[in-house]
Amino acid sequence: MELTHPGAADTSPLVPVTRPDPVPGEGEVLIEVQACAVCRTDLQIVEGDLEAHSLPLIPGHQAVGRVLAAGPGVVALAEGELVGVGWLAHTCGVCDMCRRGRENLCRRAEFTGWDRDGGYGTHTVAREEYCYRVPEGLTAVEAAPLLCGGIIGYRSFKLTEVGPGDRLGLYGFGASALLVAQVAIHRGCQVYVVTRGTPAQERARASGAAWVGAPGQQPPEPLQAAITFAPAGEVVVDALRALDRAGSLVINAIHLDHVPEFEYQHLYWERRVQSAANFTRQDSAELLHLASEIPIRTQHEEFPLEEANQALMKLKTDGVRGAAVLIP
Repeated sequence: MELTHPGAADTSPLVPVTRPDPVPGEGEVLIEVQACAVCRTDLQIVEGDLEAHSLPLIPGHQAVGRVLAAGPGVVALAEGELVGVGWLAHTCGVCDMCRRGRENLCRRAEFTGWDRDGGYGTHTVAREEYCYRVPEGLTAVEAAPLLCGGIIGYRSFKLTEVGPGDRLGLYGFGASALLVAQVAIHRGCQVYVVTRGTPAQERARASGAAWVGAPGQQPPEPLQAAITFAPAGEVVVDALRALDRAGSLVINAIHLDHVPEFEYQHLYWERRVQSAANFTRQDSAELLHLASEIPIRTQHEEFPLEEANQALMKLKTDGVRGAAVLIP
């Protein structure tokens, strides 16, 4: 499913095309895609909120499949292994961010489904060192939603620095927040959820949240930390108001609209705000290990690959329960 010109999801900007199977280059593997989860970032690229770095483009950065062939120089992956491909496609390894162990901030990073073709197809090619073995016990469909919302959500959770007994607020309760809730509760945190819509609120309660409220409601107790998932700046201010002294707020969004003016008192008392940008390969390895250990359970709705436009439209209108997953 190829994007030639960005457009609104309801205009079906993705079109089915037939291409020759890609050929893996130096250090790359060819993967037969079994499942590719749909991310809100895909929607933002398809609709033009995030400018595509190259066109035509095959979107998708949460792909899972079997290794079919290896290019020259591949040493760790073998034919037949089940692997996942995420948002981070390549880093330079030499810039100041990479040297400091912060490859998620690499100044010359490349991203799957943005800089290079992704997983909205039957086959894809990825660099070996940016592929992740899927643990036994996870199917391709179960693993795919972990590879963006799961990993970046996990990084956001780490950035909050909360521990057992701490109160963590989750603002929005889509697929990413559902995965974070499972990790947080596993680590002994109390989870407080603010989200709109009865279905999302019911999912939050079923996940073990200590309290669930609607937008505009304040949790009954101050929070040690919060993560916002909605791409709306007003949610950032709501979360700040709920923080205790020395509380931390992490914004889990690649695109955010205008943050409204707010009183400095909401930031005072050494509260802090930061964004979560991308993820590292270490984040990926840690989350996939946790997914097997906890175990993490994903909720998903399957769509045939050729219905990618419908899946994006359903995601846009908050009609997906959990994560949308495309099946070639």
